[in-house]
Amino acid sequence: MANVKIGIILGSTRQGRVSPQVGQWVKGIADQRGDAEYEIVDIAEYRLPFLGTTDGSEPGIKAWSEKLASLDGFVFIVSEYNHSISGALKNALDLARQEWNDKAAGIVSYGSTGGARAAEHLRGILGELKVADVRTHPTLNLFTDFENYSVFKPAALHNDNVNAMLSEVVAWSGALKTLR
Repeated sequence: MANVKIGIILGSTRQGRVSPQVGQWVKGIADQRGDAEYEIVDIAEYRLPFLGTTDGSEPGIKAWSEKLASLDGFVFIVSEYNHSISGALKNALDLARQEWNDKAAGIVSYGSTGGARAAEHLRGILGELKVADVRTHPTLNLFTDFENYSVFKPAALHNDNVNAMLSEVVAWSGALKTLR
């Protein structure tokens, strides 16, 4: 499975976001496993325009498409904004289509209720994009896993959940690779 490539997608672009901290934590756990190639994919770096507001020729759109096409699976780092995912993540999802198809994804969410509502919304979107989301879903609470809502200090119990989720994502990504 070492040839399976998993992108850890940071789903927020807001100033002061904590998704980079959470993403680096997940990558640190993932890199210890040796079962796949893992990389952070920060949607903020692509400077994606809003879908339908341009002619689609921006270099960020092409680079985003190429990055997604190069990956076999995903781990979404999802913050909950107003009971759903961020607008930036929804836009990034909508700016591609076939690049998502027949791949697997895990979700690590955070928010006042662990980001559970955002993750549930994301699951519906992923289904439409033909992405198979795995069952194990680590949830991080802003009150207990963050100091002052901004410094990430996860409880140790989350490590087992992240490892279980990664095992599922890697297995499913390898299996779905045969469809592409």
